[in-house]
Amino acid sequence: MIFSVSREILVGVDNTVAFDYVSDLTRSGEWSPECLGGSWLDATGPRVGAVFLGHNHRAEDVVAWAPVVRGDWTTQAEVIEFAPPARFAWAMRDSSGRPQDSVWSFGVEPVGTGSRLTHGFRMGRLTEGMRGILAGMSEQQCEAFVRDWSAKIDQDLRATLRRIKERLEPAAAGGQP
Repeated sequence: MIFSVSREILVGVDNTVAFDYVSDLTRSGEWSPECLGGSWLDATGPRVGAVFLGHNHRAEDVVAWAPVVRGDWTTQAEVIEFAPPARFAWAMRDSSGRPQDSVWSFGVEPVGTGSRLTHGFRMGRLTEGMRGILAGMSEQQCEAFVRDWSAKIDQDLRATLRRIKERLEPAAAGGQP
């Protein structure tokens, strides 16, 4: 496993409300540090096999020493798990449209009157993009990149969960988010 990072938070909303919110990737711009939102390519929304076109932005100072994509770019992600109201996962696609072993996920479980929301990222095999990033690096640089990128992912997961909680809890008092 190259990357495996997961974080959780308690959210004061019903698990079905939390699941509906996080499985609507078109709203990811409301919570993601990099994804600005996007659209379902076939307009059917989240379901296994559905493809999401994400619009992203990464600042210049993110792991500044590494040759990663910066500024604006798009990605395609394919839903690989859709199990309402408990689990939702999507894999990043390569340039040929095949899902890669680069998977983002949300798990939702009821806890009292609220929910435990878990957000995770794992990469078991190098993706097309990661092979390009690591290609010219020494072993020491590769280790440093994995360490620094894992810390960046951890920070992003924490920010995402915090933003979801901040969005869902006040909205719950007045209805759907």
